[in-house]
Amino acid sequence: QVQLVESGGGLVQAGGSLRLSCAASGRTFSSYNMGWFRQAPGKERDIVAAIDFSGAITYYTDSVKGRFTISRDNAKNTVYLQMNSLKPEDTAVYYCGADPRPSWIYTRTTEGMSYWGKGTLVTVSS
Repeated sequence: QVQLVESGGGLVQAGGSLRLSCAASGRTFSSYNMGWFRQAPGKERDIVAAIDFSGAITYYTDSVKGRFTISRDNAKNTVYLQMNSLKPEDTAVYYCGADPRPSWIYTRTTEGMSYWGKGTLVTVSS
């Protein structure tokens, strides 16, 4: 089965930037929809951004629209989340997820994701 490994998290001041990466194992990365999710202490895990098989369709939750950008490089089996203008409320553990269902890019549900990474912590101060 596919493995997902997130990296790029850390401590940053408000207004700063981070770029998260999610590296996938195997040779079938291009057949999966990919998503970035986050979970703050005491909160449920929610969708942040999503991208379809080819990268032609993207989605962003309202709170990050205009600040975050999701992208993928299928040749490198990697999906990215560029985070700019970070706010303290962005503090959370960020998870990468993969789903093979063509419809997922439109539903973007947390339940039923086929694969999850272990997460990377993003902490925004001030």
